[in-house]
Amino acid sequence: MSLQALIFDIDGTVADTEKDAHLVAFNQAFKDAGLDWNWSVELYGDLLSVTGGKERIKYYLEKFNTDFEKPENFDEFVANLHAVKTEKYKQLMADGKVPLRPGVERLIQGAKDAGIRLAIATTTTPANVTALLVNTLGKESEQWFEVIAAGDIVPAKKPAPDIYDYALEKLNLDAKDCIAFEDSENGLASSKGANLKTIITINDYTHDHDFTNADIVLSDLGEPNAPFTIIDAKGFNSEAYSFVNLEMIKSLLDS
Repeated sequence: MSLQALIFDIDGTVADTEKDAHLVAFNQAFKDAGLDWNWSVELYGDLLSVTGGKERIKYYLEKFNTDFEKPENFDEFVANLHAVKTEKYKQLMADGKVPLRPGVERLIQGAKDAGIRLAIATTTTPANVTALLVNTLGKESEQWFEVIAAGDIVPAKKPAPDIYDYALEKLNLDAKDCIAFEDSENGLASSKGANLKTIITINDYTHDHDFTNADIVLSDLGEPNAPFTIIDAKGFNSEAYSFVNLEMIKSLLDS
């Protein structure tokens, strides 16, 4: 096995976008639409059990706001609401509200310099991916990723493996030569369903998820001057490392 590509989830993995951007954007969109909905941080944590923004709105109405009278053109209503939310999210990113998580930029730059291919596998919309990359890594950064598998490009979203299967197909690589980066139970189920070894970096919303099948669980990717915390090494000899780099990934892939 040889490391050929890194495949990144976006929300919660590359940046803590859920609480600081998506939740804020949803609430702004609801207000603009004249709706009296206001999702709390805690409620949004419950809604994150469902992947996809449009799906999340529908789940909210099915489980938490059952008194809402759905309009006749319900799917169109949800799609329009989500489109406004996306514009709000893009503005938040343009305003520099959400930085990358520790180690992400360093690892991406290191992989690019070493000729390791880069890809993204996410349920968020392509516009959200672009907004995040451009406003954190720079205008050219979108071109660094050979494959950006995002949004509705596959019929079944995470935890289904479809988005990772799609990314691997487009890369024309075997799962054994790639590694995935995720932050959630649904994301892990998706990457593992595609037979990918997976590094988990937890966040405030996912620290209590079931990561039994992960290959290693960390606080973040770490930096040379700010080491990661090992949550569960899964038997991997992680003591030799204090931050995730290509050497560690290759060792993990071969373990």
